[in-house]
Amino acid sequence: MARAPVLTAIVATAAVTAGAAVFNPTPEQHRARIKQAIAERSPIAGALGVGALTAFVSSYHSMGVASYTTVDGKTVSVGAFGMVFVLEPARK
Repeated sequence: MARAPVLTAIVATAAVTAGAAVFNPTPEQHRARIKQAIAERSPIAGALGVGALTAFVSSYHSMGVASYTTVDGKTVSVGAFGMVFVLEPARK
């Protein structure tokens, strides 16, 4: 009888992992979200195409169940389960 909870946990973990892999955001989703976030933060930067430029030079990295983009070695966005989050730039 103790095997049922263990089996349920294994199946649930496998299902969540498979779901994360299926819904891992694509490079296009990351780039679109970067453009949108920059335009929201600064309408002038959005009008000048800074978001498009940043999205264009970003490098996409997938870990199977999650992904992220970098520009000049700095992480710009992270994504998982179909959602992409653009990180705030570090304040100096």
